[in-house]
Amino acid sequence: MSAPFYITTTLPYVNAEPHIGFAMEIIRADVIARWKKLQGYEVFFNTGTDEHGAKIFEAAKKAEQESQAYIDEAAKKFQALISLLNLSEPNFIRTTDPHHIKAAQKFWEICAKNGYIYKKPYKIKYCVGCELEKTDSELESEKCPLHPTREIEEIEEENYFFKFSEFQKPLLDFYEKNPNFVIPDFRFNEIKAFVERRLEDFSISRLKEKMPWGIEVPDDSMHVMYVWFDALVNYISAIGWPDDLEKFKKWQTKSGGVVQYCGKDNLRQQSAMWQAMLMATGLPPSRQIVIDGFITSEGGVKMSKSLGNVVSPAEIVKEYGADALRYFVCRELHPFEDSPFTMERFKEAYNANLANGLGNLVSRVMKMAEQNKIVLGIKYKVLGEEKNKKYEEVIEKYDLKTAMDFVWEKIQAADKKIQETQPFKLVKTEPEEAKKIISGLLSKLSEIAELLLPFMPETAEKILNLIKIGKAPDQPLFPRK
Repeated sequence: MSAPFYITTTLPYVNAEPHIGFAMEIIRADVIARWKKLQGYEVFFNTGTDEHGAKIFEAAKKAEQESQAYIDEAAKKFQALISLLNLSEPNFIRTTDPHHIKAAQKFWEICAKNGYIYKKPYKIKYCVGCELEKTDSELESEKCPLHPTREIEEIEEENYFFKFSEFQKPLLDFYEKNPNFVIPDFRFNEIKAFVERRLEDFSISRLKEKMPWGIEVPDDSMHVMYVWFDALVNYISAIGWPDDLEKFKKWQTKSGGVVQYCGKDNLRQQSAMWQAMLMATGLPPSRQIVIDGFITSEGGVKMSKSLGNVVSPAEIVKEYGADALRYFVCRELHPFEDSPFTMERFKEAYNANLANGLGNLVSRVMKMAEQNKIVLGIKYKVLGEEKNKKYEEVIEKYDLKTAMDFVWEKIQAADKKIQETQPFKLVKTEPEEAKKIISGLLSKLSEIAELLLPFMPETAEKILNLIKIGKAPDQPLFPRK
């Protein structure tokens, strides 16, 4: 029986079109999901949409739609990413799903029963863009640095609170016992420093009369759940909790816990708040939190929906194909730091490394194979080979760029072999030696294709099929742009 592996993205808000920042996150999670499948794991890959909260309520009003109608329409655009980005059959959860609503309410009830929820009046400064409370030290000129176009709201009302302050020691003990819990380590150091300073209880409800778009608090119809409290529960509701405990145990316990991909602005919520909430209910912790950097535009400014400087993944895929975007996300963007994105940079990388690099190599090798009637009889198997150990090690550490660099070194080595030996000329004078070299290049190409399977699955399968039938491609895999 295959061992289970569970990986999830965060759930993006549906208040705007899908953008390349989330495309980066979901592509990277898909690469890991595909990699684990190649290793023989049974994989549960989760994604979906976060559909409650002030930001959604505000967007629906602006669109002059009822909230439910607005999110039903918007969620389809995010679900379309599955086919657009060639994702490997992920589960797609919506936080308005009846089962999720029931799970969130059950989670609340257990937290309350265990003594971790209480009610009090309070006054805060609040960023609707982040859906988070902000201290004065987190603001710049009374604005949230992540959403500088939004006014900070002051909220004064009676809300329910989660006793986050009681989890400082349990969290620090957990971090000490799990030294690889947050990837990369400098983000882990950030969250440890945050928890060490002091934890403040946080609000987990909103008055329904002011913000009605949320899951109703159990036994109090005057309040709805704060969006973060509701949305985080998706990681367990998606795998059956609380109804299907066998399914839940399989994916949360037997798998060793969920691996969660998220952006650096989610560090606190995923690696501290959510873990404390799980502790409060006696449920197992997450396995690992992998933190992406931001994609920035010219001048290092973060791409964000609120700033209106985002790039549409659909437009890129329409012109260049899904695998070109998957390539760029995995190799040209840093796996953990902020990375710049411009269409000029994308086009340059596409032409240099896909059109002139991989695509050109495939055309040259397969043309020589076809002309000389050379077919590779045995499919190359790369998993477990000592020479590819580095590739496997860095993927396990979520360093997808280094894994892709490893593949491109093989592409460059194959190009160099062609330049040095010139088998297309040698075949006229020493045909047997030339055929031996071409067969070796075919084996190398097969190896490259298999290494690309998690990253660029459509391209990898095309190459493997060409090798199998011994034919050159009718059209370039990556036409120059």
